Amino acid sequence: MRGFSSAKRILSLTPKQIDELILAGAERLLARATNARLLTAQTLTKRLRRVTEKYVLRHDPAAEAATIAGFLDGLHADELCLVLACEQGDQTAWGELFEGYGATVRSAARAASSSEAMADDLAQSIWAELHGLKAREDGTAAGKLAYYSGAGSLGGWLRAVVGQLAIDQHRKQAKVVQTDEDSELDRLVLTEGEPDGAHAFQNTASPEDLLAGNMAAADVEKALGQAIAELADEDRLLMKLYYFEGLRLREAGAVLGVHEATASRRLTRIHGEVRQRVEAILMKEHGWTKSEASRSLAEVAEHLQTEVEPMLTGKPDATFQSSPASG
Repeated sequence: MRGFSSAKRILSLTPKQIDELILAGAERLLARATNARLLTAQTLTKRLRRVTEKYVLRHDPAAEAATIAGFLDGLHADELCLVLACEQGDQTAWGELFEGYGATVRSAARAASSSEAMADDLAQSIWAELHGLKAREDGTAAGKLAYYSGAGSLGGWLRAVVGQLAIDQHRKQAKVVQTDEDSELDRLVLTEGEPDGAHAFQNTASPEDLLAGNMAAADVEKALGQAIAELADEDRLLMKLYYFEGLRLREAGAVLGVHEATASRRLTRIHGEVRQRVEAILMKEHGWTKSEASRSLAEVAEHLQTEVEPMLTGKPDATFQSSPASG
């Protein structure tokens, strides 16, 4: 029985079964999108098939139906629909893409450039790359949008595209040969220690997010350091005592000469003030939109590799020291 069960586990789904799963996933994706943009499930299936093969079946050719369905249900529905509509020449969708993510592109271009002039050129080049000035063998535009998978946020993916284009421009003199347009993004996957099994896609960051992560995190770290530096001395001390000295609120309150309840209310207030200030800095100094800042701040903050304690001490020179790698 054990041998039979083992053999049963390695059986793969048939191509027909996978096609049916992808079609059903496409229908669910359209149903949960707030704007399906007149797309049909059949329109989505080619993209979803490619994305499923790349992020699921490549890691586990014998992935179960539930694994594939769960992956498809985790894709960014509205952002993927927006991209597909742009690819089909929907000018309204193009306008929404430019309006909604223009600030993201400009911010990423500034972060990847040494001057405003270079940043402007890079940002303009990105929109040309997204539109696709070249044509594939089948006559369709060879735009970068074809590589957006929906597995990561569109804002993060755009930052990755900007970063990659900046790298490509620097490499022109070195005559670097690339065999595939998205080969650089694929090589960003950290293969060492990469988890095996059906759920690999859940534990491995998408290629587009890996490059974008450092750029977005740098913006957040800088804004966080600035926001904390602007706190009152007692507020900064409370955060240090509670988060890094391991004191309970009652003990931290005693150090400050206040009751535990007062310390708790003060800490809640500090959280709100720091978050609002960080969002304001991201919008004003880094070009993030309000929706992007609100949507991305918590996600980026979870993955920050920065030691925050120097920020709490108010020492600007130590603000951006990286924490030691964990063993």
